[in-house]
Amino acid sequence: MELVASARLRRAQQRSEAMRPYADRMLELMAGTAQAAGAVRLPLLEQRETINTVGIVPITADRGLAGGFNAQVIRRALALRREAEGAGQEVVWFSTGRKAASTLRFRRMNVAQSWTGFSERPDYHDAQAVAHAVAEAYVNGEVDKVVVVYNAFVSALTQKVTVRELLPIPTDLLEKSDEPQEDESPYTPDFIYEPEPEEILARLLPVYVETELYRALLESAASEQGARMTAMRNASKAAGELIDSLTLAMNRARQAEITQEILEVVAGADALGG
Repeated sequence: MELVASARLRRAQQRSEAMRPYADRMLELMAGTAQAAGAVRLPLLEQRETINTVGIVPITADRGLAGGFNAQVIRRALALRREAEGAGQEVVWFSTGRKAASTLRFRRMNVAQSWTGFSERPDYHDAQAVAHAVAEAYVNGEVDKVVVVYNAFVSALTQKVTVRELLPIPTDLLEKSDEPQEDESPYTPDFIYEPEPEEILARLLPVYVETELYRALLESAASEQGARMTAMRNASKAAGELIDSLTLAMNRARQAEITQEILEVVAGADALGG
C-alpha cells in the first residue's frame, strides 16, 4: 500500500501543480473584467448583512488507512459548526467522501447533499456538481455563507488543514492594483468586451467557484496519498519492531525452556548415579 500510494502521489501532485496556472489566470481574468464592469450586483457577490445559515463543505477520503487525514478535517469542520451554533447560526452540510458522510450521518447532522467515489482521482465534473449545489443553495437563500474545509498538500509528510470561504466570493479578489509590478509594463491595454463586461463576469463567477473546489479536491487527493504513504510506512516500521520484540521474547522463552530441560536431565542423571 505504501508503494501504491507513492505512485499515486506523484500523479496527484502533477495534476495539482498543472491546475495552479489555470486558477491564477482565472483570477486575473476576473479582476480585469470586474474592473471594466465597475460596480455590479451579482448573486454570488452579494454580502448578506445577517448570517443565519452556514454551509460547510468538508472534503474527506472514501477510504481510511491514512493516519489522521480524515479525522483532522472532520474535527475542524465540527469546530466550525460549534462556532456557528454559538453565534446562533444554523449549519447545513455538503460533504464529499465516505468518511465525512458516515460521520455526519452517525451524528444525525443536517446533510443537504453528499458526494462519494472520487476522492483519490477527482475530475472537473465532480467539482462542477459540488459547485452547482452550493451556488444554487446560496443564490436561493438557503445558506448565507459557504466554507470549504480540506487538507492542503505541503509535502508527503505534511498536510495542512485549510478553511476557505467560498461564498460569497470575496470582493478583494476582484480588486486589481493599478501600479505595475517590477516585471510588468506600465501600459494597460484597452480591451473591447463582447458581450458586456457585466455579462462576462456573471459567467466567470460560477466557473471561479468550480475552479476553487476543483483545486481543493486535487489538493485533498494529493494529501490523501501522502498521508496514506506515511501511515503505511509507520505501520510497517511498527510491525517490524513488534516482530523483532516478539521474536526476542520467543527466543528467550525457548532458551529458558531448553536450559530447564538440560538441568532436569543432569539432575536425573546425578540421582541415578548416586
